[in-house]
Amino acid sequence: MSITKETLKQHLKDPAIFCCRRQKGLVISAADLEDPSLFDDMEEAGLLKLSDDGLKIEQVIGSTLVCDVEALTPITKDMVDKVNEVTETASKEADKVEEGSAPAEGKTDAPAGPVPQVKAVQGGNGMIHIEIGKAEKLEHLSMDIPVFSGPGAAAPVCTGGETAGAADSSAVPDEEKAGEKKVIRTLIKKHIRITDAEIGTETSIKDGKITIDKNIIEKALKEDPLCKKIELDVIKPDNRHIYTETIMDICPIATKVEGELGSGVTKVADGVVFMLTGVDEDGVQIHEFGSSEGYLDEKMYFGHPGCADENDIIIRCNVVIEKKTGMTRPGPFAAHKCQDYIIQAVRDELKKYDGEVVREEVCEDVRRPGNPRVVLVKEIMGQGAMHDNVICPTEPCGILGGQKNVDCGNVPIILTPNQVRDGSIHALTCIGPATKEMTRHYIREPLVEGLAADSEMDLVGVVFVGSPQVNDEKMWVSERLGSLLESLDIDGCIITTEGFGNNHIDFIQHIGQAGKRGIPVVGVSFCAYQGQLVVGNKYADAMIEENMDKGGFENNVAGCSCVTKEVAARAIQMLKNKMAGVEIKPAPKKWDNEVVNNNNRLLGLPDTELLDSGTMH
Repeated sequence: MSITKETLKQHLKDPAIFCCRRQKGLVISAADLEDPSLFDDMEEAGLLKLSDDGLKIEQVIGSTLVCDVEALTPITKDMVDKVNEVTETASKEADKVEEGSAPAEGKTDAPAGPVPQVKAVQGGNGMIHIEIGKAEKLEHLSMDIPVFSGPGAAAPVCTGGETAGAADSSAVPDEEKAGEKKVIRTLIKKHIRITDAEIGTETSIKDGKITIDKNIIEKALKEDPLCKKIELDVIKPDNRHIYTETIMDICPIATKVEGELGSGVTKVADGVVFMLTGVDEDGVQIHEFGSSEGYLDEKMYFGHPGCADENDIIIRCNVVIEKKTGMTRPGPFAAHKCQDYIIQAVRDELKKYDGEVVREEVCEDVRRPGNPRVVLVKEIMGQGAMHDNVICPTEPCGILGGQKNVDCGNVPIILTPNQVRDGSIHALTCIGPATKEMTRHYIREPLVEGLAADSEMDLVGVVFVGSPQVNDEKMWVSERLGSLLESLDIDGCIITTEGFGNNHIDFIQHIGQAGKRGIPVVGVSFCAYQGQLVVGNKYADAMIEENMDKGGFENNVAGCSCVTKEVAARAIQMLKNKMAGVEIKPAPKKWDNEVVNNNNRLLGLPDTELLDSGTMH
């Protein structure tokens, strides 16, 4: 694949290789040269062998070929009429070949003039607008620089495209750096201490103990005929080396006691979660790409946002659904629906329970006019089958009253940060366990928490966009996202996706939709070894890696390779750097976790400790 003029300038020091067969008399230009970023893959596949005698691109641009040469052949001295000696000469030759007799873009022969007049104005979108009227060899320069304050603007970061480079915040006066905080609405989450749970003869919460009536199972099964059997048991923190079927979801117990999702008061049971597991009648695990059946203490990354915490009590709801429905939308949904009936009975008791409040979490939807306007885009599964999510149910993390993103056409839906933190997403997806964001992940999503708390940003909202199955639908949905981002008039965005492979097509399209509109964009995904991107574009130059497996695989450990606080910190800093115009250094061709750790250290974060999952891949 030949390179463009822009790519040429980035690779002047790289080997010069013909992309296609070329004939004697050709004046060598960018269109004749293979993309150096592909060399590693080509060498690995045996398609290319670099030569020690080969010339660099800067040495051959503008030279004339003196013999016929086959594709993927390194250019040597005997093939050209001359060899450029220095980069400066090569650059001039590159301009001449690519632009003909016209001067390169952005350059003029204007004579030196008086000292240019510079005018800087801070706009309402959090950007400093600078205009330079006229300078030597420059007719007019106009630029926008984001306004930042504090140490965040100065630290370099990048992963998987992760990079370094410092944004100089000292150039902006203090009084211009931050917008004043404006609170739109407040949500109070009261975390109620739970110290025990059991399956008994009534459903109640007394003295910190949850009891669930075993007879509720019969009523729950009536919620959906596809759910054939339910078993309930309680797993204590000291008894986790027990077998479990594949982990479909981890769901908090939370209920509204005042207001609607995103405002008012919500009670959250602290120290206990529901875990949904299951198979169909033939014993087939309810999963798609990988399953997490096995010993529980080996199959969940305890402490990660979507998982149970180290000291949590787990109420396990194990279901059996109708055979051959595991790979359909109705099958997994039946399991979630029946479990939600049981959880709702506990929610009703939690509403009435006046127990010990461990902590009050005050969540605010705030705007900071004058700061850079940003959004978080979360691509969620929407390919039908077992890929779906419930959006905005009546109760936090619930089912009833919500709409499925597949039924909504997977179009972008914008929520406030508080709505997300109040359980507006119930995850139904059965993709690979390690990269799946379970229901508990969304109620405490680190990127939402980090962006909402960042005094240098104006978080406009959180956009959820589904990933359709058909390519035409993917493009259509991505275009709708691009229009939305443009209409929001944002200064930057972070785009995440769970899983990998099929949905990476949408992921890269979304990044392109933002990039081509001039919106600085950072991508967050699991890529590593197994999930490395098979598509890309020029805007996907700032990428954050989620992988936490030593081999770079989907390792079937639930909640392992998802957004964590460390991932969120790197992503937020990279967005600040990109909005400030800091150079994003190219990532190594192959995944290297040391790049991630280098950036963690720059931010004062611990190294990412990779899980040695052995043969569980």
